[in-house]
Amino acid sequence: MVSTSPPLAEALAAGPVVLDGGLSNQLEAAGHDLSDALWSARLLAEEPEAVVRAHLAYYEAGAQVAITSSYQATFEGFARRGIGAEQAATLLGRSVELAREAAGRAAAGGVAGPLYVAASAGPYGAMLADGSEYRGRYGLSVAELERFHRPRLEVLAAARPDVLALETVPDTDEARALLRAVRGLGVPAYLSYSIAGERTRAGQPLEEAFALAADVDEVIAVGVNCCAPDDADRAVRLAARVTGKPVVVYPNSGESWDAEARAWCGSPAFGTDRVAGWAADGARLIGGCCRVGPDVIAELAAGLGG
Repeated sequence: MVSTSPPLAEALAAGPVVLDGGLSNQLEAAGHDLSDALWSARLLAEEPEAVVRAHLAYYEAGAQVAITSSYQATFEGFARRGIGAEQAATLLGRSVELAREAAGRAAAGGVAGPLYVAASAGPYGAMLADGSEYRGRYGLSVAELERFHRPRLEVLAAARPDVLALETVPDTDEARALLRAVRGLGVPAYLSYSIAGERTRAGQPLEEAFALAADVDEVIAVGVNCCAPDDADRAVRLAARVTGKPVVVYPNSGESWDAEARAWCGSPAFGTDRVAGWAADGARLIGGCCRVGPDVIAELAAGLGG
């Protein structure tokens, strides 16, 4: 099913649009073990219906955009599990199809549209599954990173999502590579950094990082995700000022990920009282990332009048 909704860029121009929350925590809440290196991407082959149900829960909660389960889905990662390139491409395309299926079920169940699909492309470090996605600086050149990302982005674009989600980007080298890799694909993209304070995870100033996308026509929104809510507050204002584009923001719950223990620690600090402030500062694509579930998205959507 191909989307017949107005382009997402038009929706962002009209006002805030609600993103979903963390797909992995929704799948885990339903009893699925995601300790595998492929994370939620494993379910694309083994339990696709579980992915549809997780997306559907967010649409029913008020999300207007579902982010696909392809964050950790790469040709290299699948190859390590004995999955060849042809099947890997099929699974990448399936991630978009499953989100579309959920959107169709939501609409049939009375959820008002338009409903969109964002095809997730996580950073190189996500494929490594060793926590390096929160550090960046992989020792690869921009050209090498572009060669890694382009084939996956081509497959995702061919599945016709509404937008490519270049998300959880830890450093400017990878951002440069991704911005090169989306050229000519015919699908718009948003660029979202993972940050610590007012810098990327790799330590570059956010002003420099956001500026890379300011003049890239394919990019319809710039911002941050998978970060602390407090850091998101400052980043939204900066992204709007530096780029002049709509801002995307979807922080974590406020808990932190311990990569060695592979567990979350701390207490939630995500409050929907922040949402109005983000919107006032230029955020137009607003949701939650890790540990933010449908209940919080429902409150967020209500707060935005969605």
